[in-house]
Amino acid sequence: MKQAWSTELINKAWDFATLAHQGQTYATPDPHIRLDYINHVGAVTMELMWELARSTDNTIDGNLVLQCALLHDVIEDTNYSHDDLVQSFGKAVADGVLALSKKPDLPRSAQMHDSLMRIRQQPREVWMVKMADRINNLSPPPAHWTKERIQAYGQEGQLIHDELQSAHAGLAQRLQEKINAYAAYAKA
Repeated sequence: MKQAWSTELINKAWDFATLAHQGQTYATPDPHIRLDYINHVGAVTMELMWELARSTDNTIDGNLVLQCALLHDVIEDTNYSHDDLVQSFGKAVADGVLALSKKPDLPRSAQMHDSLMRIRQQPREVWMVKMADRINNLSPPPAHWTKERIQAYGQEGQLIHDELQSAHAGLAQRLQEKINAYAAYAKA
């Protein structure tokens, strides 16, 4: 298989993401365990690397998709800005990450619709990152989530699938499988 990305660019984005998310953690199904946030970033990126490795589609920009994956939460969850990413990674990557970031000034109920609208204005590689992000996030939910929140999160996953599925058939199929399996958590 021909490598579809630059090791140097991906290492640079990995280092940036590691520093940007340093000290951040996230909840797991076990209320006593928190994982380093970079674990999520790595999992999303590996999901996309796996798809790139098995894909016969040579039109996917591996550098764009993997840099956006590594940086996808930097604007939303850290003090780094779009301008910081433009300076370090260029406009295409920064614009992709900005589209993947929810706008905190919007009501929570409108944030995903707004983000999906902005993602759909980006190259399909950015769409792929959003699908891979939700694939990873449809893991067992944190222990403190209510059944209603779990159900709403699954429904939001279906919206992401429906809006972005045309970007990549393999990711769309995997996302739909994760959505279907996730429904069991709302029933537990």
